[in-house]
Formats: sequence, structure tokens, C-alpha cells
Amino acid sequence: MMKALLISVALFAIPLTGISEVLLIDAIADEQQSSIAHPGHGDTMTEVEHRFGAPRTRHSPVGDPPITRWDYDEFSVYFEYDKVLTTVLKRKKGSASQ
Repeated sequence: MMKALLISVALFAIPLTGISEVLLIDAIADEQQSSIAHPGHGDTMTEVEHRFGAPRTRHSPVGDPPITRWDYDEFSVYFEYDKVLTTVLKRKKGSASQ
């Protein structure tokens, strides 16, 4: 019984590792192909606002450390305190990769 359970778990887990690798590779490729100017990791809120203007929406900070999101038309910027953690580019509607 235990042997059958271990085999079942192993057979189920093997395909999942391949899927996660493909998604990661696709995400990296999408980021590299982007020609949209966007804030970089470590930029300050002041630098982002100076370079890209006021965001369309400013969300209130959440959690500890405080994480804040600013939404622009083509991307969202996530800050920890006043530094950029990451920028998420928005896909255009009707994109073939959706």
C-alpha cells in the first residue's frame, strides 16, 4: 500500500516540475522582449513620479513592511517603503499569449 502511494505521488509530481520551468522561461522571455519603459528595482517613489508622472491610482500601503502599489496605464509598480520592489507590465487586451 505504501509503495503504491509513493509511486502515485512521484508520478503526479514529475510533470509539475516541467510546467513550472516553462512558465518561468516564458515570463523571462516576455520581460526581455518588452520595449515599455518602466521603473527599475530600487528606484524611489520620487524618482518614479518624476520620470513617469503621477500614477492613475495610488493604493494604500498594506502589511509590515508596508507594500504600496501605484497603477499606471501600462504597468503597476510595487514599493516597499519608498523603494521599487518590482514592476508588473500589463498585457494588452487581445494578446496572443493570454
